Amino acid sequence: MQEKANLARVKMRPHIKTHRTPAIAKLQVAMGAKGITVAKLGEAEVMAWEGLDDIFIANEIVGAVKLERLKALKRRIRSLAVGVDHPEQVIALSGAFSAEPVPLDVMIDVETGSPRTGVLSGEQALELARCICRMPGLRIRGIFTHDGHSYGAASIEIARRISRESQNKMIEMASLLRSSGINIEEVSIGSTPSLLLGGIERGVTEIRPGNYAFLDTNMAQFLGTYSRCAQAVLATVISRPTPVRVVLDVGTKTLNEGVQKGGITRAEGHGRLKEQPDIFLDKIYEEHASFDIPEGSDLQFGIGQKLEIIPNHACQTTNFYEVINGIRNGRVETTWSVSCQGKSQ
Repeated sequence: MQEKANLARVKMRPHIKTHRTPAIAKLQVAMGAKGITVAKLGEAEVMAWEGLDDIFIANEIVGAVKLERLKALKRRIRSLAVGVDHPEQVIALSGAFSAEPVPLDVMIDVETGSPRTGVLSGEQALELARCICRMPGLRIRGIFTHDGHSYGAASIEIARRISRESQNKMIEMASLLRSSGINIEEVSIGSTPSLLLGGIERGVTEIRPGNYAFLDTNMAQFLGTYSRCAQAVLATVISRPTPVRVVLDVGTKTLNEGVQKGGITRAEGHGRLKEQPDIFLDKIYEEHASFDIPEGSDLQFGIGQKLEIIPNHACQTTNFYEVINGIRNGRVETTWSVSCQGKSQ
Protein backbone atom coordinates (compact mmCIF):
# COMPACT_ATOMS: atom_id res chain seq x y z
CA MET A 1 0.00 0.00 0.00
CA GLN A 2 2.93 2.31 0.68
CA GLU A 3 4.30 1.53 -2.77
CA LYS A 4 0.91 2.37 -4.26
CA ALA A 5 0.94 5.73 -2.48
CA ASN A 6 4.49 6.40 -3.67
CA LEU A 7 3.62 5.59 -7.29
CA ALA A 8 0.60 7.90 -7.14
CA ARG A 9 2.71 10.57 -5.39
CA VAL A 10 0.25 10.90 -2.53
CA LYS A 11 0.80 10.85 1.21
CA MET A 12 0.19 7.68 3.16
CA ARG A 13 -1.47 8.19 6.54
CA PRO A 14 -2.50 4.70 7.73
CA HIS A 15 -5.37 4.26 10.13
CA ILE A 16 -4.04 2.56 13.26
CA LYS A 17 -7.47 1.45 14.55
CA THR A 18 -6.72 -1.87 12.86
CA HIS A 19 -3.65 -2.74 14.94
CA ARG A 20 -3.78 -0.18 17.82
CA THR A 21 -0.08 -0.89 18.27
CA PRO A 22 2.62 1.83 18.42
CA ALA A 23 5.34 -0.57 17.27
CA ILE A 24 3.43 -1.30 14.05
CA ALA A 25 2.64 2.38 13.54
CA LYS A 26 6.36 3.11 13.78
CA LEU A 27 7.04 0.45 11.15
CA GLN A 28 4.52 2.12 8.86
CA VAL A 29 6.18 5.51 9.36
CA ALA A 30 9.61 3.99 8.78
CA MET A 31 8.34 2.60 5.48
CA GLY A 32 7.29 6.06 4.34
CA ALA A 33 3.99 6.99 5.97
CA LYS A 34 3.58 10.76 6.46
CA GLY A 35 1.89 10.26 9.81
CA ILE A 36 -0.95 8.22 11.27
CA THR A 37 -4.73 8.35 11.49
CA VAL A 38 -6.65 7.44 14.64
CA ALA A 39 -10.35 7.12 15.39
CA LYS A 40 -10.33 8.20 19.01
CA LEU A 41 -8.66 10.75 21.25
CA GLY A 42 -7.51 7.97 23.58
CA GLU A 43 -5.65 6.29 20.71
CA ALA A 44 -4.01 9.59 19.79
CA GLU A 45 -2.82 10.15 23.37
CA VAL A 46 -1.18 6.73 23.55
CA MET A 47 0.45 7.11 20.14
CA ALA A 48 1.79 10.54 21.10
CA TRP A 49 3.18 9.15 24.36
CA GLU A 50 5.00 6.49 22.30
CA GLY A 51 6.62 9.11 20.07
CA LEU A 52 4.28 9.37 17.07
CA ASP A 53 4.11 13.12 16.44
CA ASP A 54 1.95 13.60 13.30
CA ILE A 55 -1.61 12.52 14.05
CA PHE A 56 -4.98 13.03 12.40
CA ILE A 57 -8.06 12.18 14.47
CA ALA A 58 -10.55 11.26 11.74
CA ASN A 59 -13.51 11.94 13.97
CA GLU A 60 -15.40 14.76 15.64
CA ILE A 61 -14.18 15.62 19.16
CA VAL A 62 -17.02 16.94 21.33
CA GLY A 63 -17.29 17.93 25.01
CA ALA A 64 -15.37 20.17 27.39
CA VAL A 65 -13.33 17.39 28.99
CA LYS A 66 -12.19 16.01 25.63
CA LEU A 67 -11.35 19.47 24.33
CA GLU A 68 -9.02 20.01 27.28
CA ARG A 69 -7.34 16.69 26.54
CA LEU A 70 -7.12 17.67 22.87
CA LYS A 71 -5.43 20.93 23.81
CA ALA A 72 -2.87 19.09 25.95
CA LEU A 73 -2.23 16.68 23.08
CA LYS A 74 -1.69 19.53 20.64
CA ARG A 75 0.98 21.04 22.87
CA ARG A 76 2.81 17.70 23.02
CA ILE A 77 3.21 16.80 19.34
CA ARG A 78 4.46 18.38 16.14
CA SER A 79 1.28 18.09 14.04
CA LEU A 80 -2.36 17.44 14.97
CA ALA A 81 -5.62 17.67 13.02
CA VAL A 82 -9.22 16.76 13.83
CA GLY A 83 -12.42 16.32 11.84
CA VAL A 84 -15.50 18.54 11.83
CA ASP A 85 -18.83 18.44 10.02
CA HIS A 86 -20.91 21.06 11.88
CA PRO A 87 -20.47 24.72 12.89
CA GLU A 88 -21.14 23.90 16.56
CA GLN A 89 -18.02 21.73 16.64
CA VAL A 90 -16.03 24.55 15.03
CA ILE A 91 -17.23 27.09 17.58
CA ALA A 92 -16.32 24.77 20.47
CA LEU A 93 -12.87 24.05 19.04
CA SER A 94 -12.23 27.76 18.56
CA GLY A 95 -13.25 28.43 22.15
CA ALA A 96 -10.69 25.90 23.34
CA PHE A 97 -7.83 26.93 21.02
CA SER A 98 -8.27 30.68 20.46
CA ALA A 99 -5.64 31.54 23.07
CA GLU A 100 -3.16 28.87 21.96
CA PRO A 101 0.07 30.05 20.26
CA VAL A 102 -0.36 27.66 17.31
CA PRO A 103 -3.75 27.09 15.64
CA LEU A 104 -5.34 23.65 15.47
CA ASP A 105 -5.68 22.12 12.01
CA VAL A 106 -9.16 20.94 11.09
CA MET A 107 -10.35 18.72 8.26
CA ILE A 108 -13.91 18.87 6.92
CA ASP A 109 -15.60 15.46 7.08
CA VAL A 110 -17.45 14.64 3.84
CA GLU A 111 -20.01 11.89 3.29
CA THR A 112 -19.55 10.29 -0.12
CA GLY A 113 -22.06 7.48 0.27
CA SER A 114 -21.49 5.85 3.66
CA PRO A 115 -24.25 7.35 5.86
CA ARG A 116 -22.28 8.18 8.94
CA THR A 117 -20.80 11.61 9.65
CA GLY A 118 -19.89 14.27 7.11
CA VAL A 119 -21.30 17.17 5.10
CA LEU A 120 -23.35 16.11 2.10
CA SER A 121 -22.76 18.85 -0.46
CA GLY A 122 -20.24 21.35 -1.71
CA GLU A 123 -22.44 24.17 -0.46
CA GLN A 124 -22.39 22.75 3.08
CA ALA A 125 -18.63 22.27 2.89
CA LEU A 126 -18.14 25.84 1.70
CA GLU A 127 -20.31 27.26 4.49
CA LEU A 128 -18.40 25.22 7.06
CA ALA A 129 -15.02 26.18 5.58
CA ARG A 130 -15.93 29.87 5.79
CA CYS A 131 -16.95 29.34 9.42
CA ILE A 132 -13.58 27.74 10.18
CA CYS A 133 -11.70 30.60 8.50
CA ARG A 134 -13.53 33.14 10.67
CA MET A 135 -12.73 31.39 13.93
CA PRO A 136 -9.56 32.22 15.90
CA GLY A 137 -7.34 29.34 16.92
CA LEU A 138 -8.19 27.18 13.91
CA ARG A 139 -6.71 26.54 10.48
CA ILE A 140 -8.41 24.61 7.70
CA ARG A 141 -6.16 21.88 6.29
CA GLY A 142 -8.49 20.11 3.88
CA ILE A 143 -11.30 17.61 3.42
CA PHE A 144 -11.54 13.89 4.11
CA THR A 145 -13.89 10.99 3.52
CA HIS A 146 -14.28 7.27 4.19
CA ASP A 147 -16.04 5.35 1.44
CA GLY A 148 -17.05 2.59 3.83
CA HIS A 149 -19.92 1.56 1.55
CA SER A 150 -17.30 -0.12 -0.68
CA TYR A 151 -17.37 -2.99 1.83
CA GLY A 152 -20.93 -3.76 0.71
CA ALA A 153 -20.21 -3.60 -3.02
CA ALA A 154 -21.74 -6.47 -4.98
CA SER A 155 -18.67 -6.86 -7.21
CA ILE A 156 -15.09 -5.69 -7.61
CA GLU A 157 -16.10 -3.41 -10.47
CA ILE A 158 -18.83 -1.80 -8.34
CA ALA A 159 -16.27 -1.28 -5.54
CA ARG A 160 -13.98 0.41 -8.04
CA ARG A 161 -16.84 2.57 -9.26
CA ILE A 162 -17.70 3.56 -5.68
CA SER A 163 -14.08 4.55 -5.16
CA ARG A 164 -13.94 6.61 -8.36
CA GLU A 165 -17.20 8.39 -7.60
CA SER A 166 -16.13 9.10 -4.03
CA GLN A 167 -12.76 10.48 -5.10
CA ASN A 168 -14.28 12.58 -7.89
CA LYS A 169 -16.78 14.11 -5.47
CA MET A 170 -13.92 15.02 -3.16
CA ILE A 171 -11.84 16.50 -5.98
CA GLU A 172 -14.80 18.56 -7.21
CA MET A 173 -15.49 19.77 -3.67
CA ALA A 174 -11.87 20.79 -3.20
CA SER A 175 -12.03 22.70 -6.50
CA LEU A 176 -15.18 24.52 -5.37
CA LEU A 177 -13.57 25.53 -2.09
CA ARG A 178 -10.36 26.67 -3.75
CA SER A 179 -12.25 28.71 -6.35
CA SER A 180 -13.99 30.44 -3.43
CA GLY A 181 -10.69 31.46 -1.88
CA ILE A 182 -10.37 28.62 0.66
CA ASN A 183 -6.90 27.08 0.86
CA ILE A 184 -7.33 23.29 0.66
CA GLU A 185 -4.04 21.45 1.11
CA GLU A 186 -5.32 17.94 1.62
CA VAL A 187 -7.89 15.80 -0.17
CA SER A 188 -7.81 12.67 1.94
CA ILE A 189 -9.56 9.37 1.21
CA GLY A 190 -9.85 6.09 3.06
CA SER A 191 -11.14 2.47 2.87
CA THR A 192 -8.96 -0.57 2.25
CA PRO A 193 -11.26 -2.39 -0.22
CA SER A 194 -11.36 0.43 -2.74
CA LEU A 195 -7.62 1.07 -2.44
CA LEU A 196 -6.61 -2.58 -2.76
CA LEU A 197 -7.89 -2.95 -6.29
CA GLY A 198 -8.89 0.57 -7.37
CA GLY A 199 -6.82 3.48 -8.57
CA ILE A 200 -6.00 6.82 -6.97
CA GLU A 201 -7.42 9.73 -8.94
CA ARG A 202 -5.34 12.77 -9.74
CA GLY A 203 -6.26 15.48 -7.24
CA VAL A 204 -6.23 13.20 -4.20
CA THR A 205 -3.31 14.07 -1.92
CA GLU A 206 -3.55 11.48 0.87
CA ILE A 207 -4.81 7.94 1.52
CA ARG A 208 -5.79 6.48 4.90
CA PRO A 209 -6.25 2.69 4.66
CA GLY A 210 -6.25 0.70 7.88
CA ASN A 211 -7.31 -2.91 7.42
CA TYR A 212 -4.60 -3.53 4.81
CA ALA A 213 -2.05 -3.96 7.62
CA PHE A 214 -3.57 -7.35 8.57
CA LEU A 215 -6.46 -8.20 6.22
CA ASP A 216 -9.18 -10.61 7.37
CA THR A 217 -11.86 -12.93 6.03
CA ASN A 218 -13.89 -10.00 4.73
CA MET A 219 -10.92 -8.78 2.70
CA ALA A 220 -10.11 -12.34 1.64
CA GLN A 221 -13.54 -12.56 0.04
CA PHE A 222 -12.71 -9.38 -1.83
CA LEU A 223 -9.24 -10.57 -2.89
CA GLY A 224 -10.22 -14.17 -3.62
CA THR A 225 -7.51 -15.61 -1.35
CA TYR A 226 -6.81 -16.09 2.36
CA SER A 227 -3.06 -16.32 1.81
CA ARG A 228 -2.51 -12.61 2.55
CA CYS A 229 -4.34 -12.57 5.90
CA ALA A 230 -1.71 -11.80 8.55
CA GLN A 231 -3.87 -11.83 11.67
CA ALA A 232 -4.90 -15.07 13.34
CA VAL A 233 -6.24 -15.95 16.78
CA LEU A 234 -4.72 -19.05 18.36
CA ALA A 235 -7.52 -21.26 19.69
CA THR A 236 -7.65 -24.63 21.45
CA VAL A 237 -10.03 -27.52 20.85
CA ILE A 238 -11.66 -28.02 24.25
CA SER A 239 -14.55 -30.37 23.44
CA ARG A 240 -15.75 -32.97 20.91
CA PRO A 241 -19.37 -33.53 22.00
CA THR A 242 -20.30 -35.33 18.75
CA PRO A 243 -18.28 -37.07 16.04
CA VAL A 244 -18.54 -33.99 13.81
CA ARG A 245 -18.72 -31.00 16.19
CA VAL A 246 -15.47 -29.30 17.21
CA VAL A 247 -15.70 -26.74 20.04
CA LEU A 248 -13.01 -24.09 20.59
CA ASP A 249 -12.16 -21.83 23.54
CA VAL A 250 -12.88 -18.62 21.60
CA GLY A 251 -16.10 -16.64 21.42
CA THR A 252 -17.52 -13.16 21.14
CA LYS A 253 -15.03 -11.95 23.76
CA THR A 254 -12.10 -13.04 21.61
CA LEU A 255 -13.47 -12.90 18.06
CA ASN A 256 -15.87 -10.31 16.75
CA GLU A 257 -19.36 -11.70 16.25
CA GLY A 258 -20.33 -9.40 13.40
CA VAL A 259 -20.83 -10.70 9.91
CA GLN A 260 -20.86 -8.45 6.85
CA LYS A 261 -24.51 -8.40 5.80
CA GLY A 262 -23.97 -8.26 2.06
CA GLY A 263 -21.64 -7.50 -0.78
CA ILE A 264 -18.43 -8.99 -2.06
CA THR A 265 -16.70 -8.80 1.34
CA ARG A 266 -19.39 -10.92 3.03
CA ALA A 267 -17.70 -13.86 4.75
CA GLU A 268 -19.88 -16.74 5.92
CA GLY A 269 -19.57 -17.70 9.57
CA HIS A 270 -17.51 -16.14 12.37
CA GLY A 271 -13.95 -16.81 11.26
CA ARG A 272 -12.02 -19.33 9.16
CA LEU A 273 -9.48 -22.03 9.95
CA LYS A 274 -6.17 -20.75 8.59
CA GLU A 275 -5.02 -24.18 7.41
CA GLN A 276 -8.45 -25.16 6.06
CA PRO A 277 -10.11 -21.84 5.08
CA ASP A 278 -13.07 -23.66 3.54
CA ILE A 279 -14.08 -24.47 7.16
CA PHE A 280 -15.72 -21.63 9.07
CA LEU A 281 -17.00 -21.23 12.63
CA ASP A 282 -20.76 -21.58 12.22
CA LYS A 283 -21.75 -20.98 15.85
CA ILE A 284 -20.36 -18.52 18.36
CA TYR A 285 -21.14 -17.73 22.01
CA GLU A 286 -19.42 -15.63 24.65
CA GLU A 287 -16.76 -18.23 25.51
CA HIS A 288 -17.19 -20.87 22.81
CA ALA A 289 -17.26 -21.26 19.05
CA SER A 290 -17.72 -24.38 16.99
CA PHE A 291 -17.69 -25.88 13.53
CA ASP A 292 -18.71 -29.21 12.04
CA ILE A 293 -16.21 -31.38 10.20
CA PRO A 294 -17.33 -31.46 6.56
CA GLU A 295 -19.09 -34.63 5.47
CA GLY A 296 -16.71 -37.09 3.87
CA SER A 297 -13.63 -35.37 5.31
CA ASP A 298 -10.87 -37.38 6.97
CA LEU A 299 -9.68 -34.39 9.02
CA GLN A 300 -9.00 -35.17 12.68
CA PHE A 301 -9.35 -32.64 15.52
CA GLY A 302 -8.32 -33.77 18.99
CA ILE A 303 -8.97 -32.15 22.36
CA GLY A 304 -6.00 -29.90 23.13
CA GLN A 305 -5.17 -29.29 19.47
CA LYS A 306 -4.24 -25.72 18.56
CA LEU A 307 -5.92 -24.05 15.59
CA GLU A 308 -5.36 -20.63 14.03
CA ILE A 309 -8.55 -18.71 13.25
CA ILE A 310 -8.63 -15.87 10.72
CA PRO A 311 -11.16 -13.35 12.11
CA ASN A 312 -13.91 -11.77 10.05
CA HIS A 313 -12.87 -8.25 11.03
CA ALA A 314 -9.29 -7.64 12.11
CA CYS A 315 -9.90 -4.16 13.55
CA GLN A 316 -12.44 -5.31 16.12
CA THR A 317 -10.51 -8.46 17.01
CA THR A 318 -7.30 -6.61 17.85
CA ASN A 319 -9.07 -4.67 20.59
CA PHE A 320 -9.66 -7.88 22.57
CA TYR A 321 -5.94 -8.49 23.13
CA GLU A 322 -3.06 -7.00 25.12
CA VAL A 323 -0.30 -8.30 22.87
CA ILE A 324 0.33 -9.39 19.29
CA ASN A 325 2.86 -12.14 18.69
CA GLY A 326 4.82 -11.70 15.47
CA ILE A 327 5.42 -15.09 13.85
CA ARG A 328 8.01 -15.90 11.19
CA ASN A 329 8.60 -19.43 9.91
CA GLY A 330 6.52 -20.87 12.74
CA ARG A 331 8.44 -19.16 15.53
CA VAL A 332 7.58 -16.17 17.73
CA GLU A 333 10.02 -13.50 16.58
CA THR A 334 8.61 -10.53 18.48
CA THR A 335 5.81 -9.51 20.82
CA TRP A 336 4.15 -6.13 20.47
CA SER A 337 2.01 -4.40 23.08
CA VAL A 338 -1.47 -3.40 21.89
CA SER A 339 -1.13 -0.19 23.88
CA CYS A 340 -4.32 1.34 22.48
CA GLN A 341 -6.47 -1.60 23.59
CA GLY A 342 -9.69 -0.15 24.97
CA LYS A 343 -8.55 3.45 24.38
CA SER A 344 -11.85 4.53 22.86
CA GLN A 345 -12.75 7.30 25.31
